[in-house]
Amino acid sequence: MLLILRFLRNISIVNRAGFCLDNKVKGDMLMKKLLFFHITVMIIVMCSCSRQDRGRLVLIKGGTFKNTHSNFCGKNIVVSDFYIGKYEVTQREWVEIMGNNPSKFKGDDLPVEMVSWYDCIEYCNKRSIKEGFQPYYNIDKKKIDTSNKSDIDSVKWTVTINKGANGYRLPTEIEWEYAASGGQESENYKYSGSDNIDKVAWYWRNSGEQYISEGEWHRFIVKGNHCKTKQVGLKKPNELGLYDMSGNVREWCWDWYVDSSSNIISGYQRALRGGGWLGAEFACEISQRSGNSPNTKFDDQGFRVCRNK
Repeated sequence: MLLILRFLRNISIVNRAGFCLDNKVKGDMLMKKLLFFHITVMIIVMCSCSRQDRGRLVLIKGGTFKNTHSNFCGKNIVVSDFYIGKYEVTQREWVEIMGNNPSKFKGDDLPVEMVSWYDCIEYCNKRSIKEGFQPYYNIDKKKIDTSNKSDIDSVKWTVTINKGANGYRLPTEIEWEYAASGGQESENYKYSGSDNIDKVAWYWRNSGEQYISEGEWHRFIVKGNHCKTKQVGLKKPNELGLYDMSGNVREWCWDWYVDSSSNIISGYQRALRGGGWLGAEFACEISQRSGNSPNTKFDDQGFRVCRNK
């Protein structure tokens, strides 16, 4: 907008000065060149700002849970201030750090998927180093993690936290749910940012070629409708300005996934939150929890980054 105003001001000045008015053809050519130049500059600046905005972190003010839909509301859990990604990590961001694109659904501004929990841990450390931060994780690829009980995980790297480091990391489940629920700005929504799922989430009904208005979730329906991920940031943000925390891709968290109601104990799965393009409505609720073996890679699994304040 500022560039447009400057451009209009320049045109006004040129006209008042009578520059090239004696030669209408030359004047018109000059105006066209100026217009082309300013439009080009505007496009470059807008694209640059868009790329910078993609990598932005939002400061989340800590406190206790206010959203009554949360699993942690009323439990006197206090969350400290932290930063979290405004968007899910995109394929452009992934390629810039990792040099490859494992995603099934290709697109620079689509969330990266087909990444394991270990891949995300590596990304965090490599991005930290590239941007001059101290890596948050200590990764020992030769030492088997004795706390990992998964029968299908052949990786089992030992990953520990470098306390006091300021680098990128995955959110904890508590941090993720606090941010998704609106933090101290919460308006008590069931989904992240609204009680109307279509306003904030890409999920099985709206992520395909046609909107599925009737019927129950079925994998064959999803496949037949060619459902897939969508560009980050197209839906309405939540109260804290965070996009796609419901839907698009499920997001890896740091924690081991534990669910006593399903007899899932620590050491078998890492936590995933937020539902995804493939999931049903209930999966996109802020309270919904799930997990997977940390070595798994699926086209509905991605992540967003955090940093300590």
